[in-house]
Amino acid sequence: MKRIAGLFVVAIAASMTTLGIYTQIMKDTFHPENIATTAKKASDEVYHLAHLTNPPESNIDFTQAAENTVNTVVHVKTFHQGETVSYQDPFYEFLWGRTREKQYKQPDRRGSGSGVIISDDGYIVTNNHVISGANQIEVTLNNQRSYTAKVVGLDPATDLALLKIEEKELAYITLGNSDKVKVGEWVLAVGNPYNLTSTVTAGIVSAKGRNIDILRDKFKIESFIQTDAAVNPGNSGGALVNTRGELVGINSAIASPTGSYSGYSFAIPVNMAKKVIKDLKEFGQVQRGFIGVTIQNVNEKMADQMGLESLDGVYVNGIRDNGAARKAGIKVGDVIKQVENIEVTTVPELQEQVSRFRPGDQVMVTLARDGELLDLPVILKNEFGNTTLTVKNPDRLVLLGATFEPLSDAQKSKLATDHGVQITKLRNGKFRNAGVREGFIITKVDKKAIHNSSELATALETKKGGVLIEGIYPDGVQAYYGFGI
Repeated sequence: MKRIAGLFVVAIAASMTTLGIYTQIMKDTFHPENIATTAKKASDEVYHLAHLTNPPESNIDFTQAAENTVNTVVHVKTFHQGETVSYQDPFYEFLWGRTREKQYKQPDRRGSGSGVIISDDGYIVTNNHVISGANQIEVTLNNQRSYTAKVVGLDPATDLALLKIEEKELAYITLGNSDKVKVGEWVLAVGNPYNLTSTVTAGIVSAKGRNIDILRDKFKIESFIQTDAAVNPGNSGGALVNTRGELVGINSAIASPTGSYSGYSFAIPVNMAKKVIKDLKEFGQVQRGFIGVTIQNVNEKMADQMGLESLDGVYVNGIRDNGAARKAGIKVGDVIKQVENIEVTTVPELQEQVSRFRPGDQVMVTLARDGELLDLPVILKNEFGNTTLTVKNPDRLVLLGATFEPLSDAQKSKLATDHGVQITKLRNGKFRNAGVREGFIITKVDKKAIHNSSELATALETKKGGVLIEGIYPDGVQAYYGFGI
């Protein structure tokens, strides 16, 4: 009993001690002064957290960039004359046992878009799809003065076109550097959506090097700047500028299920446009250089098999026999990492960088092979496997609405001819109106033999009145066409 009583006393003493300590702690904690101090600490912590996570107030001013740009962006209006289409009357053949050709004229069409003045003497860049096939092009400046524009050149592969109006001392835009554009950077889109002239919208750069598979040219190059600036029909060919008012892109397309803006728009990088513009001014067509490889993006399986540290780069899965790559020593299995010290992580980025050079230009290509980086000088070639530049193509060939290529040796042998140029693409123009079809090989103009597109351009350069075109189709059918210029 004594032992039990002793333990009971010890327990009572311990309990009293614990209760005393707890009471003092609670008294200190909930003392009015201590409560205020604790609340202040909590308030300070919340404030500092909010201060760190909230973005700083924006002091970006769009007004100067917008004011400068609207005076350099023009309204492009186009007129498309309806074509005369021929067809065979099936009922006549059924009733009378012979064919009869009938014709009808398609209705005329009008279009609208935008363009950007790039020099004070009237050169204007726009989209190819804005003016392709147009019979007349009218350009209206921001001050409402209008001009008739002529086509200097078209490039369906990049969806760019160059126009010219006869005027001097025009306001023109400063060309920026699209390589320095960063994702998240503020940009302005300036154009004429739905014929609402001089409209400015703002957004950020959402991505770079986008391929949306919208172009249909066999040499298409898609490496768009993606933004969330509102762009709608009529903005095509307009300016994408940074906050300094420098041109960084030509607005070209939108991603939309309805045909109107749904969140994203796409612009052609200005660095790509610079090369196209220069070629169109100098040659009338783009001088496009090729490495001579077939390529694809690097995937995770390839990276594991090849021991690559990242998925960045472009995998070479084929080499053309007469291409620049074979001569330079590039092999199947190589991964291209850089072109002229500029990193390329995807196929669109590689195509964009190469598109800035002409056949005959030497570019340094950095590639990964067997775990090592190699620098190989590559002399680019044209689509025919040589470094020849195409002779300047005057406006008359644009008027004809056709794209030409020289005959191959196999075609010459098959058709028993040593001269001629073939129409590989036909748009609205003199040829189509006269009934010429794609694939037609022009051998003579007014009885004079034609060996290449340069001779064709020369033959038509000063021609006025009627012209007679002689030639042959790939199946051997000879044909003659006459029309007026």
